[in-house]
Amino acid sequence: MTYILGLTGSIGMGKSTTARMFQDEGCALWDADAAVHRLYSAGGAAVAPMAAAFADAIEDGAVSREALKHTISDDPTALGRIEAIVHPLVAADRATFLNETTAEIAVLDIPLLFEGGYDMQTDGTVCVTAPPEVQRARVLERGTMTEAQLDKILAKQMPDAEKRARATWVIETDTLEHARAQVQAVIAAIRQEIAHA
Repeated sequence: MTYILGLTGSIGMGKSTTARMFQDEGCALWDADAAVHRLYSAGGAAVAPMAAAFADAIEDGAVSREALKHTISDDPTALGRIEAIVHPLVAADRATFLNETTAEIAVLDIPLLFEGGYDMQTDGTVCVTAPPEVQRARVLERGTMTEAQLDKILAKQMPDAEKRARATWVIETDTLEHARAQVQAVIAAIRQEIAHA
């Protein structure tokens, strides 16, 4: 019996780093963003349906995220059509992972865990968090987006306070050592729960 743990957190909160810590501790990890990347890569399951719907978004036999960004900004209906193609494929990828894993704990790294209602398919949830000024500094240090672009993303995401309130556990990513200690504490709590189930 695998315990399914949903992992989420807003942009710049340290979710990917925390996900790797769970993996380092022996948990199986499924990453929603990595699944989309696989589906969009040459030979991926999303390429043919996306080519049929958005021919100009295909480059070298793969779906170009850059081209999709332009399509979405030019066409207000595009995002919904993209999601209608991609979401079922991502769900199938996640189901395959869960069917095949033999790990004691399987972590589902899903950015929109609560927004999409995916928390209903888990046994427990973790929200990673950091102070707003740390979050903003981390994202802007990457040099991939402007303050305005970050604000736009944050406006679309569920507020951090609400995610924290809904999560079973909250992990503060102020330092790597503190985050790792909290990951280990969550795993210990889950093992307790499994032992008494």
